[in-house]
Amino acid sequence: MQSVRVIAGLGNPESRYDGTRHNIGFAAVDKLAEAHSASWKAETRICAHTASVVIAGKPVLLLKPQTFMNASSKAIGNVCRYYKWSPKSVLVVVDEFQFPLGQTKLTLKGSAGGHNGVDDIIGQLGSEFPRLRIGIAPDQPTPMKMTDYVLGKFSPEEINTLATCWERILSEMSLIIQKGPNLAINTINQRILKNEPTKKSEISSDLHPGHPRVRIPRGDLGGEGD
Repeated sequence: MQSVRVIAGLGNPESRYDGTRHNIGFAAVDKLAEAHSASWKAETRICAHTASVVIAGKPVLLLKPQTFMNASSKAIGNVCRYYKWSPKSVLVVVDEFQFPLGQTKLTLKGSAGGHNGVDDIIGQLGSEFPRLRIGIAPDQPTPMKMTDYVLGKFSPEEINTLATCWERILSEMSLIIQKGPNLAINTINQRILKNEPTKKSEISSDLHPGHPRVRIPRGDLGGEGD
C-alpha cells in the first residue's frame, strides 16, 4: 500500500490571495493544521511553509508551496528529493471548478484537467500522484470571466456553505492517510455517486475532523496568480 507522507495544498502566496477560490487547497491544509494544533514555519530551502501532524499514528508533513500556483512543482519536488520520497507519497489538494462548491473527488493519477498548478507538477514529476479536488463552482451561472472568478474571494454565502463541508473534507484527508489512496478512493468517490456524506463510522475515531455537476468553460488562467 502506498503511504501518503505529505499533504500539499496548492494556492498563491501573498495576502491578496487569502480567501480566494483558487486558494482552497491552502485553506484545506490550514484547517487540518488547526485541527491538530500544529504551527506553520517557513522553509526557505524548499520554498514552502510546512507543519507537522500525526494522523492515525502516522507522521504527515503539511505543505503550502510559496511559489505561485504555476510553479507548484518546485516545493513538492524539493520535498521529494530531500526526503527521498516518491511523488505517489504526496496528496495534492486543489480547487476544481467543474464540481459544486465543497464537493470532493479523489483521483490517483491522470491529466491536469486544465489546472495549471497540477500541470506544472505533472510536467516536472510525472502524473502518478493522488489529488483531492475540492469544488468551487457557483450554484448559478456567472457572467464573470473564469480568471476573475477563481481568483475572486468567496462570498459570505459560499463561506457558510464551506463551513458545513470542512469536517467531511478533513475526515477524507485523514482517511487517505489512514487507509492509503487506493482504498480511500472507494469510500470518498462512492459518496459522490450516492449523493451522501461520508459516514463517521467509516472514519477512525482518532481522526480529526449536492446537486448535479456544474460545467464551466475552462479558461487559460494567465499571469502570476494562475
